[in-house]
Amino acid sequence: MSLNDAPGAVRIHIGLFGCRNVGKSSLMNAITGQDIAVVSDVKGTTTDPVRKAMELLPLGPVVITDTPGYDDEGSLGELRVKKTRQKLATTDIAVLVTDATREMNDDEKELLRIIKSKEIPYIIARNKCDQLPDAGKGASGAGEDTAGTICVSAATGENINELREMLGSLAPQQTELHLIGDVIRAKDVVVLVTPIDESAPKGRMILPQVQAIRDILDSDAIVVTTKETELAETLAALKDDPAIVITDSQAFEIVNEIVPDRIPLTSFSIMLARYKGFLDEAVAGAAAIDDLKEGARILVAEGCTHHRQCNDIGTVKLPNWLKKYTGHDFVYETASGTHFPEDPSEYDLVLHCGGCMLTEREVLSRMHAAQDCDVPFTNYGITIAKLTGTLERSLRIFPKLHDLVV
Repeated sequence: MSLNDAPGAVRIHIGLFGCRNVGKSSLMNAITGQDIAVVSDVKGTTTDPVRKAMELLPLGPVVITDTPGYDDEGSLGELRVKKTRQKLATTDIAVLVTDATREMNDDEKELLRIIKSKEIPYIIARNKCDQLPDAGKGASGAGEDTAGTICVSAATGENINELREMLGSLAPQQTELHLIGDVIRAKDVVVLVTPIDESAPKGRMILPQVQAIRDILDSDAIVVTTKETELAETLAALKDDPAIVITDSQAFEIVNEIVPDRIPLTSFSIMLARYKGFLDEAVAGAAAIDDLKEGARILVAEGCTHHRQCNDIGTVKLPNWLKKYTGHDFVYETASGTHFPEDPSEYDLVLHCGGCMLTEREVLSRMHAAQDCDVPFTNYGITIAKLTGTLERSLRIFPKLHDLVV
């Protein structure tokens, strides 16, 4: 997979934020070297976030997003400002673009406060420095903290390369993360169970399955992929027991009956929760299912948008499993793509997908939004494992977590 083919979930996300007419779109075009965003002297030209996935040296694969002006007005303007705030949840590096010919205004100061509160690495890019007197071009001030501030000109290209270098210096430190590679050894055999049903994408596999295959191969181990309908024959054909079996969550109950108890078993969703950094919290969140009362409100959230099948996991299968497990009827609401509520306090549980198409920062941002309201947060796979009685077994490879559920 080339850098330009890298999925958005593994790219560095850079967001350009600021008020209308400060030159965010021009600066995006200057940074990327392409005419991506529409540029105009008319305030509010950018009405929706504009994204560009590309390779940007020295960072590597990135997604750069130009956002609507934070000072937009009217009812539509309020919606655009809301989208801008939502975009902060996905941002790894924020560039606050201001006008070098004036001091920061209250909207820009509020944006900076939000960026700092979310602990997002940031740069203040004071655009239009070509309009300053010669004596002022080297200054980065105009009243604010000058740390991480640079004067640039999208019109002339002044200091654009320096801005790119600053972005590179803020790139998140890439630690070596594994879905499974750190719990297997070279030459181990790993069996992946990947059902092919009406929810499986035509002609391809879902991202966690592909990532698992690559991680296993990078670990010099051996990967065997099969469907649940051929799993028994697959295990019988192996000379020795596999080191572990990893299954799609929806087949957990069937696979649990086939795989002997001596063989470790877990799911793609559980491995992905660990990879995204919220496995502990998701296990604790699933425990709250036992306390849900009749009529509890559950938010079913997904990171991508898709056409829901008649037997959709989020809106059909999980509600049926929850009804069977608890004996209660619950009220369900759904959120997909970027439409996650800023304030989820009205819900009793947030039930999230695996988040394979979301960055780690965005998944954790959603989790923290729920936790700040004392709302339990978990994911599909861990919930399915709990409801089917397989959670204890699925966590045996993680002794610390396993002890919490036995």
